[in-house]
Amino acid sequence: MEEECRVLSIQSHVVRGYVGNRAATFPLQVLGFEVDAVNSVQFSNHTGYSHWKGQVLNSGELQELYDGLKLNSVNQYDYVLTVCDPVMGDQRNGEGAMYVPDDLLPVYREKVVPVADIITPNQFEAELLTGRKIHSQEEALEVMDMLHAMGPDTVVITSSDLLSPRGNDYLMALGSQRTRAPDGSVVTQRIRMEMHKVDAVFVGTGDLFAAMLLAWTHKHPNNLKVACEKTVSAMHHVLQRTIKCAKAKSGEGVKPSPAQLELRMVQSKRDIESPEIVVQATVL
Repeated sequence: MEEECRVLSIQSHVVRGYVGNRAATFPLQVLGFEVDAVNSVQFSNHTGYSHWKGQVLNSGELQELYDGLKLNSVNQYDYVLTVCDPVMGDQRNGEGAMYVPDDLLPVYREKVVPVADIITPNQFEAELLTGRKIHSQEEALEVMDMLHAMGPDTVVITSSDLLSPRGNDYLMALGSQRTRAPDGSVVTQRIRMEMHKVDAVFVGTGDLFAAMLLAWTHKHPNNLKVACEKTVSAMHHVLQRTIKCAKAKSGEGVKPSPAQLELRMVQSKRDIESPEIVVQATVL
């Protein structure tokens, strides 16, 4: 009998579309994980639409849900997946912008990151957490070492402003993983990936990336290169299918709407389950 692996996913939820738990649950289940989803937010749709309705759970309501699981002794999990991946901000038109209040930054630095095994910040978030700017690949590696020192053994900077060796049409991501050898020594694997840019704004890609990276690092615990190649290649297939379908619906020369750009998750089941490797990672 195959060993069961359980994930507690604490994220936002939408009725329509794929962000938060909607983006994370399906790929994890396809890859063989049992998922218990706690919805910290429940909205009709993501906030990229013109309108949305719904509720935000407070800490007491979230605790009540967990207490119910605990009372029934069904609160044993192999992993906890949360939006503290960390979702703090991103670059917009060359300028950094926070998604969350500034006073949450110390909470991420001092409380959240130290207890995480895997973090997936973008460049702006990595800079916020460490207080260091990244202008080169070497500086990115130094920042990832600083993040390792804060606690996580696996750090993936999911996107950066650094110029890819393949040119301006490619987005560069960097990863670093510390593993411990039987003799107690620490081995660090570092990788770089270049992904072809897609001229569209998608929502939920970070949630999908975090979920698949969790799954593939579980299946390949000491091989960040393989885990990231499978994660990023699956992302590529999902996004290509999504933009193709969106353009077909919007029509020639018309910008697709947020509804048309919802991730084509179900249609990408085979690519999520067994992705054809189209993005190769370079070991640094």
